Amino acid sequence: MIIISHRGNLEGKNVETENDPYQILKVLSLNIDCEIDVWNIDNNFYLGHDKPIHSIKKKFLEISGLWCHAKNLNALYSMLENKNIHCFWHEKDSFTITSRGYIWTYPNKPTTKNSIIVSNNKKNKPNNCFGICTDYALFYLNK
Repeated sequence: MIIISHRGNLEGKNVETENDPYQILKVLSLNIDCEIDVWNIDNNFYLGHDKPIHSIKKKFLEISGLWCHAKNLNALYSMLENKNIHCFWHEKDSFTITSRGYIWTYPNKPTTKNSIIVSNNKKNKPNNCFGICTDYALFYLNK
């Protein structure tokens, strides 16, 4: 099972380091994948959950291990043009498909062997899934 850090969080939610490029690179250096929130405003890319904060180059999004969550239509459209970027769009959908065919799955919904479940607590016992996206990546990594 693959572990995906939610916005770069490793041991619980940390709004000060979420979506920070340095934190993301730290997570990836631990061989943990990372979900990030991506904006495209006037052909410039940014990371940030509720708004664009950290300016990045599009090339950054091609780094292996990133799961890029488009936060606006321009981000989704631009990322889908580049086959080296693994991306998806969702809000509160039960399921969505990533650009590489994984099923991004809202908490407490049915899963398949190709599902990525989203869990922001330590209570989930992931089974019948490809991976988990969580704020507690280190907890699940050590299980």
